[in-house]
Amino acid sequence: MFESQTLFLLAALATVFAGVSKGGFGSGAAFASSALLALVLPPATALGLMLPLLMLIDVTTLRPYWMRWSWPDARLLVLGGIPGAVLGAALFTVANDDVLRLLIGGVALGFVMWRLVPGTGRIRVQPGWSGGLAGVIAGFTSFVSHAGGPPVAVYLLSRGLEKTAYQATTVLVFWIINIAKAIPYGVLGVFTIETLKADLMLAPFALFGAWLGVKAHHWVSERHFFGVTYAMLTVTGLKLIWDALT
Repeated sequence: MFESQTLFLLAALATVFAGVSKGGFGSGAAFASSALLALVLPPATALGLMLPLLMLIDVTTLRPYWMRWSWPDARLLVLGGIPGAVLGAALFTVANDDVLRLLIGGVALGFVMWRLVPGTGRIRVQPGWSGGLAGVIAGFTSFVSHAGGPPVAVYLLSRGLEKTAYQATTVLVFWIINIAKAIPYGVLGVFTIETLKADLMLAPFALFGAWLGVKAHHWVSERHFFGVTYAMLTVTGLKLIWDALT
């Protein structure tokens, strides 16, 4: 698969970035790894390459955050996320990626702009239908593009969780959603022998990124953590909109 050293280095960099994002900063920008690889690989190949690596990162980061999640929020997101992933599997071959990118990017940017309005930072969303809806959107977009992070981030940030509860909840939610995606990916032929061989080569970079992300999570103060999270959500939203329009 890696026809050149440059391609391998690009894949390694994307994998480390995914590990840092998922391991320390809520998965909001981890989708960018697949987007980066999709510039040099067929999109389906990029998705198939990244999922086993994302699952490895999930398992690695689960232990440091064990039982530190917000279970009511995680439960709602998972209950919505599983049907969302099933919907993604059903519509995988006909989903309009650009419309999805535009919608998710618009929601992400709109949320950040809303949170910048004085006083809105104190507004808290109660668990309910909004969590289930965020889960459905996250499950669907995660299946078709590994871009489930922004919908989950929007919901959890509106819940006002402290940084470790926020992070732990994203780890648990995407651990379950990614497991749910694996079998349909296999049935749809997204995994190949070549992608699995490449995953073995990239596994050390996934582990390093996850380790670095967990360390960074504890190094960064809560104020700076959420500042970085909002910044990543903004960059993610802009990138999605740019991709959709171009």
